[in-house]
Amino acid sequence: MRLKADWLEDPRAQAACALLVDAGAQAFFVGGCVRNTLLGTDVSDIDIATNARPDAVMKAAEESGFHVVPTGIEHGTVTVVIEQMPFEITTFRRDVETDGRRAVIAFADRIEDDALRRDLTMNALYAKPSGDVVDPLGGLQDVLARRIRFIADARARIREDYLRILRFFRFFAWYGDAEHGLDAEGLAACTELADGLYQLSKERIGNELTKLLQSPDPAPAMAAFAQTGGLERILPGASAKDLGALVQLEKHNRLAPSATRRLASLGRTDFRARLRLSKADAKEVDDIQTAAFSTRLPAEIGYRLGYQTAQDALILRGVYSDAQNLPKDIAAAERGAKATFPISAADIMPRFSGVELGAELRRLEAIWIASDFTMRRDALLSF
Repeated sequence: MRLKADWLEDPRAQAACALLVDAGAQAFFVGGCVRNTLLGTDVSDIDIATNARPDAVMKAAEESGFHVVPTGIEHGTVTVVIEQMPFEITTFRRDVETDGRRAVIAFADRIEDDALRRDLTMNALYAKPSGDVVDPLGGLQDVLARRIRFIADARARIREDYLRILRFFRFFAWYGDAEHGLDAEGLAACTELADGLYQLSKERIGNELTKLLQSPDPAPAMAAFAQTGGLERILPGASAKDLGALVQLEKHNRLAPSATRRLASLGRTDFRARLRLSKADAKEVDDIQTAAFSTRLPAEIGYRLGYQTAQDALILRGVYSDAQNLPKDIAAAERGAKATFPISAADIMPRFSGVELGAELRRLEAIWIASDFTMRRDALLSF
């Protein structure tokens, strides 16, 4: 099979391969650019695999006049920038030792060795500069069937890096065939080895879970992940039971996927500590949950939290209540988000100061909100 894609014909991509071939090395496009082209989805990064060692890659790139950055040279990766387009070029590798979190690698000469150290068959596909697909492990049929399958023995692959449990479900969410479901061997291995998730850093878990939740519909994958016991291990007390209803409301209201909105649907848990979320993202999740279960009117939620957060909170509220009024509620939230309180501290000073000043501002603000943001400055000052 031969790939056809604009990126493949880009002179910069061809130049990245040519600098290796001209130096007597092999060059193959690899990973996501090959997989996504076969699936007809967007390609964001173009990675290249080669039998050339990193120092030889750097030398060839510099002699060709290209900028080179040793981004991960200890792991065999250098980044070559050609006319502002970066290409990660990585030497074939094989695993020497693994402990479930990280691997000790050695450089390899054969593409088969490089393929065997990858996780899923659909990620072990390569393409020559001509576009001809190279399939060392039989992954081509899997990707065409949207079948998410571990390379060789699923348990062995997971024991090499327990993050592959989450990656199994993430790739299913993005690329799998929901009608045919998850690969039985892979699912059984994830269930059996779920305790391995305890070995992983919170940052790695948070990054992978976020990618999963950003997929068009993560509900089936998350439900299966929960059934393996994996969700309870990474987010004790969380539940994926409401995620499907949330996704349906998102689609009905034409909302783009949002990881924070979807995290909020999993229930109350310490997302920041468990996933090492940033302060801003953790606050966003908390604000969505708090507003969704409050009695505040949509317009006030919009005023206090801004339109985007208010919209997310109202969509989540719709999962647990009558969602028929959602369009009107979202419109009210947008109106509230645009409202500006017409009173400033200077308007009531020096009559009020210190603690009393803050209390009076809050009192007048409450009156203004109760008026549905319609009361003008002079009317408020008369209260």
